[in-house]
Amino acid sequence: MVYFSTTAFSALAVTFAFLASPQVDAFSFNSSPLPSSLSLSSRIKANTNINKGTRTNIYSRSADTAASFTASSSPSTSLSMSSDAITDTTNTGSLSNNTNERSTHAVVVGGGPAGLLTAIMLSKQYDASIDSNQKIITVYDRLPPPPSPTDPIWDDVAKFYLIGLGSRGQNALREFGVWDDVANVCTQVVGRKDWSPESEGDEGVEKIFKDRPCKTEVLPRDKLVGVMHDHIKENYAGKIELNYGYEVTPVDFAADGNEKVRMSVSKCDTTVRNNPLSVGTSNDEDDTTCDVDDAFFLTANMVVAADGTSRTVANEMERNDKERWEGLNVVQRLFAEKPFSIKRYEDDNRRVYKTIPMKIPSDWRPDLNYSARTKDGRINYDALPADRNGNYCGVLLVKEDDELANPNSDPVKLRALLDDSLPQFSTLLDDETVEDIAKKPVSYLPSFRYAGPRLNQGDRTLILGDCAHTVKPYFGLGANSALDDVVVLDKCLDESNKSIPGAVHLFSKKRAYDSKKLVQISRDLDRPGKIGFITFILPIILDGIFHGMLPKIFAPNTISMLQKEELTFRYVGRRKRMDRLGQVAILSVGLSGVACGAKALVRRVAKLTGRNSATVLGVLSGMAIFTSLLKKLAVITNPNFSPADAANVNDKME
Repeated sequence: MVYFSTTAFSALAVTFAFLASPQVDAFSFNSSPLPSSLSLSSRIKANTNINKGTRTNIYSRSADTAASFTASSSPSTSLSMSSDAITDTTNTGSLSNNTNERSTHAVVVGGGPAGLLTAIMLSKQYDASIDSNQKIITVYDRLPPPPSPTDPIWDDVAKFYLIGLGSRGQNALREFGVWDDVANVCTQVVGRKDWSPESEGDEGVEKIFKDRPCKTEVLPRDKLVGVMHDHIKENYAGKIELNYGYEVTPVDFAADGNEKVRMSVSKCDTTVRNNPLSVGTSNDEDDTTCDVDDAFFLTANMVVAADGTSRTVANEMERNDKERWEGLNVVQRLFAEKPFSIKRYEDDNRRVYKTIPMKIPSDWRPDLNYSARTKDGRINYDALPADRNGNYCGVLLVKEDDELANPNSDPVKLRALLDDSLPQFSTLLDDETVEDIAKKPVSYLPSFRYAGPRLNQGDRTLILGDCAHTVKPYFGLGANSALDDVVVLDKCLDESNKSIPGAVHLFSKKRAYDSKKLVQISRDLDRPGKIGFITFILPIILDGIFHGMLPKIFAPNTISMLQKEELTFRYVGRRKRMDRLGQVAILSVGLSGVACGAKALVRRVAKLTGRNSATVLGVLSGMAIFTSLLKKLAVITNPNFSPADAANVNDKME
């Protein structure tokens, strides 16, 4: 979710989209099905070989069963498909000389915000006014089309999770001419009001952000997709083709003499737009099924994968490199390129959530993020505005083993907990709402993952966005960094004079390590218990002290630095390492200086009190060095302190 960039861990307004939409049998695969015992990759390769040999026409489109919506068609208020069609295309493309496969200039895998913005960027890069041969950009997504921004479905504010667009995201959308359309459906958030565990109902601390480069704009993630979808239909007729209900799996990353990428495109059994961030099980898997036997083949000059945690392209890159690496001997591995892989962290601080619709009172500001938590760290509650009418979407975040982290939990116990620990919000929820909250199943946040050591496979395939770097929806880094990836790719194309191999390798060089640092830094801020104290709490305290005393030498805390668009994640990681070394050095020198300077005093005090000199020295040194630390620690008395408490700690240290 996200992703709310104005406050640490405050954008957990997570919601769901369940948009039923039937399938379309737009393409038929005319070869005999292969045994289901074969792996997906083996079946794809086998089907490829079969059809190359038999020249079976696997790209046959049925006029009776397929429907196409072109970008030149008039806009409608919703994307309700007629008959059984879910394809929304702007162009039917062209067949290559091999009639078994279709050909297009570039394929974007994934129709989320990053995927659609990539399509717009590529279309601008290869515009007909610049290149006499018009280049078609083709987008494939596993889900049905998004709802229109004006669809009544948005009235149900607890169905959709919210994202906060900060400077990175806004500037990316502005760069490619989409921001004005997006801004029209956003709700601005200018600050927050937070209740600490010790606060009474009316004692929340309100803070208005005045030092941010822009105001955070909040909207449902799928509404952003809907706006971009409509923008493409209205402005990119004949340039961008949108296809829904299909999965893309690479077959050959260096086809046709390394001039193309060959892919298999399978029809997916997807009838609803599930929340693309949340997962229904603890292993981050979705339940979408795609039929590899009902597929067609496609070649493209360039493939950009932005399919989030589905990672069909990234997974095939990993499998491909694993096979290559296993085929090398020990000597060859010393000189070979390191294999591409996905680093999958085990989530040692897993929390689950339920979404809550909430109407704020008329005397509450409708442009704030509201948050609170219980004393024992059991519950964190965050709420963001879902519209401009005072309707909020709240997120109830609990530990996975909590009794409330189950469907059909006890509404009486939930009400009692809310009344006792979160009274300021409990009064806003009627009994029916509380009962619905108790009944609904929980959703899981994604686990931390990153791809590396590169983000490309060969010269013509790359990954970006959540596909390359998956973080939990704290700090607004997910959606915003994904959109920022598109800006970086655009600059790489400019710098390489539109050379696809040049841009692909340059993007990987610029962004691979940044993706790794983004995930590592974010994960350090989410560790539990003693590890979390060392990687998160203690650094926050030290940064607050040293930046306050020596602002020209020591940078602000990590949370603040992550919000600055001009700073790369690589730079943030390197700068904080330097700060830690400086802080340790100063503390060491300080301890030595205090010990030497207090030597005479210690002896004097020891003589007067009759105590051992070492004992007196330890007491005085501890008092002198750690007084300020103890003051900071006073606000972190909760042993179950979680990342969702970061914003409050940050404020008290300013």
